[in-house]
Amino acid sequence: MDKILIHVDMDAFYAAVEVRDNPELAGKPLIIGMLPHERGVVATCSYEARKFGVRSAMSIKTAYRLCPHGIYMHPNMHKYVTASNQVHAIWDTYTDLVEHISLDEGYLDVTGSAHLFGGAARIGHEIKERVKTQVGLTCSVGIGYSMMSAKLASEEKKPDGFFEIPNPESLKNLIMDRNVRIIWGVGAKTAETLQKIGIRTVRDIHQNRPAVLHLLGNFGKQIIELADGIDGRQVVSYADPKSLGKEHTFQQDIRDLGYLKDVLRLIASELSFEIHQKAIYARTVTLKVTYDDMQQITRAKSGEPTNQAGEIYAVAASLLDKIDKRPIRLVGISLSGLTGHRQMSLMGEKQEAMDAALFKIQQRFGRHSIKTGSELGAQKRLGEGD
Repeated sequence: MDKILIHVDMDAFYAAVEVRDNPELAGKPLIIGMLPHERGVVATCSYEARKFGVRSAMSIKTAYRLCPHGIYMHPNMHKYVTASNQVHAIWDTYTDLVEHISLDEGYLDVTGSAHLFGGAARIGHEIKERVKTQVGLTCSVGIGYSMMSAKLASEEKKPDGFFEIPNPESLKNLIMDRNVRIIWGVGAKTAETLQKIGIRTVRDIHQNRPAVLHLLGNFGKQIIELADGIDGRQVVSYADPKSLGKEHTFQQDIRDLGYLKDVLRLIASELSFEIHQKAIYARTVTLKVTYDDMQQITRAKSGEPTNQAGEIYAVAASLLDKIDKRPIRLVGISLSGLTGHRQMSLMGEKQEAMDAALFKIQQRFGRHSIKTGSELGAQKRLGEGD
């Protein structure tokens, strides 16, 4: 049976929640993240701000230079999580195969359930209508035969869009003359490498298959398959997750160990916040690295269960110290061996109380409302030169 997948992507999610709750913000360039005088990045922004070149993950200083008249706000994670839970609950009524990529994005495999609701298109339109009426937000929905096709379909008509890519031929016709970065997994570095041999569009890939294989090896084979519309990835439900992870892909390959550790420190902080929300602890910390030649490695270490950012970071940093020192394209941390229990010493109890107090403040006022000194130091170093 052919797969029927739906990709749902909320439109400028954090900003949309703020506009919903304060209509006076509608139509204005709204930037959610840090304030202009603070160090940090843009979490998300309204479409009005994007017209000035502001983008997610951009340095807040750069965003302010591009859009000094914008409205800058700290995120309110409690509101966003509440809205996300409402949206996820809607998705979950159509299938039990839902992969929640983030608070505002997910895949639904409706292969076995579409007929129960009148087809995938009807499900997609119902999701859009229910999200709008029940949560007060808009989303873009894409329907496809694979994860890449569904994702591209949701992006095709944003915001508040709906689009279908029913088969590989439709996908190829749609993307044939677009930049190679439209293919899943092809980032700026790979696009730059391909451009050096004259490959800029998907059509160029089709016409130069041997060159792509010679240049990129197995990764090149994957790119060619995706350009042909072949994507065998499966939607995986994490209703009862065995692990949690976050990663960061760099625009340029990184050699600087200190820079990499600063990124790991911020990732550890994000993961700590997430498992605090779930009231769980992790026994195993795994470091994930992708080198510039697309070789992927993982290194793991297990110990006493923890949910503390400092402990997660310390393990990840020690693992980083032990790997080959080569240019790195991606770095990430995953937590596994999840449990709801932890045996603590007196020192552990004191640290747990401090972490719990920090979490309550962040939960109420937003993830970025308060930071440890080490996190501020990491952000300061990462923001140098902006």
